[in-house]
Amino acid sequence: MPRTVYYTATTLDGYIADPSDSLEWLLRQPNDESDDNFFAGIGATVMGATTYEWLLRNHDGAWPYSIPTWVMTHRDLPKPLKDEVSEDPDIRFAKGSVADYYVEMCMATGDHDLWIMGGGGVAGQFVDEGLLDEIITWTAPVTLGSGRPLLPRRLDLELLDVDWKGPFVVSRHKVVGALAEDQ
Repeated sequence: MPRTVYYTATTLDGYIADPSDSLEWLLRQPNDESDDNFFAGIGATVMGATTYEWLLRNHDGAWPYSIPTWVMTHRDLPKPLKDEVSEDPDIRFAKGSVADYYVEMCMATGDHDLWIMGGGGVAGQFVDEGLLDEIITWTAPVTLGSGRPLLPRRLDLELLDVDWKGPFVVSRHKVVGALAEDQ
């Protein structure tokens, strides 16, 4: 089975977007072009509706990814105009539990990993089902005070690696499980 990895940017105080779902705090960070090889290992992605809509708005309606994508939503959403490779992006709108689609998602990855792109609520659904293996965060030197939380769950994690890229602290954690005191 592929690894299921939540890979995202966050603020120092643990938010992935401000209260208005803006990522201006992230977009103003210096862009370090160095690659951490994460994307080469991804075969499919999953995200929530808010992330999906943000991507459409910020890519002029085109889809920036050529891998299969699941959008967890209860709403009807538009399909993108095209992706960077084809005229018909592989977008699958999914209603219900991530567990209902997990095997299909994993099969679509081939020999690669499943990327939970956003947001924290979607990642939390994978946690609830015991399906999240790792969390990789790029922590920016910014605090917001409020907004969309990185991961609204209580977890014990094991630090596997830490590095920095430009202004970001990049850390990789294995998901151990629920906090010991919550078990």
